[in-house]
Amino acid sequence: MKISVVEPLGISDEQLRGLIGDAVGDFDVELVTYPDRKEDEASLIERSKDADIVVVSNIKYSAAVMQECPNLKYICVAFTGYDHVDMAYCREHGITVSNCAGYSTVAVADLTFGLLLAVYRNIVACDKAVRCGGTKAGLVGPELEGKTFGIVGAGAIGSRVARIANAFGCKVLAYSRTKKDLPDVTFVDTIEELMSACDVISLHVPQTPETTGLINAERIALMKPTAVLINCARGPVVDSAALADALNEGRIAGAGIDVFETEPPIATDHPLLSAKNVVATPHVAFASNEAMYKRAVIVADNVAAYLAGAPINLV
Repeated sequence: MKISVVEPLGISDEQLRGLIGDAVGDFDVELVTYPDRKEDEASLIERSKDADIVVVSNIKYSAAVMQECPNLKYICVAFTGYDHVDMAYCREHGITVSNCAGYSTVAVADLTFGLLLAVYRNIVACDKAVRCGGTKAGLVGPELEGKTFGIVGAGAIGSRVARIANAFGCKVLAYSRTKKDLPDVTFVDTIEELMSACDVISLHVPQTPETTGLINAERIALMKPTAVLINCARGPVVDSAALADALNEGRIAGAGIDVFETEPPIATDHPLLSAKNVVATPHVAFASNEAMYKRAVIVADNVAAYLAGAPINLV
């Protein structure tokens, strides 16, 4: 079996090869890794055309690529979301797909509050002020304690965010497809109720046909003028133009955005990059040092389980 890891996974090649080698043990495999990230179809075809197993993170992996990979039997998506892989093609051609859910739970929750605090306490503007001889004038922001914190999506990440929000002294509301018994979290019946009641709204849902455009102009219009929206989920969950309009018109107070409709680099004319009171990061929430290692461990375990005939983390 030839295993092709078509891009770096955030740890050293030596570490990655060691983890996969230890996991697959005595299986007869050829492991190929690459030192750089290439997103064009020609490069992806070249890197995976002879492979039985492909490991890819969040690069678009299309039917056009897979059509040129006659040996392809298994894809390990080194990422939580897998909407960038043509799943219809995989189902049609019997290609098994696993993901690596869970590796970034801590990292994403951390950045959720990093973005929120940056927006609330004007950290970016404060940094600029102090470097330019300025003061805190006009930059004093609110505390989190006592605020109503709304979570859309109560999976592993949303649940961790809820615990941290509780620790900050927030009242936590949640809207999710499946209600859970989470300590000090009240589930509401509609997303509209959540949008109108909360001071902070944090998104933690996957991108699906149902969640694409979930946070639209009508729902943004329900938010308090003092409310902040945090998106560390997927870019298309939010109508960016509608959010930018609300920010520029002062209908909501701010936003922390880690994800956009496309992967970085983001076009400089994207509406959220010029909107008021936005702190933006380049899809980095999942990418802590520790998360990259956790992900590689899951990749190795996924590949070994597939080779053993008992695949895990199937999507």
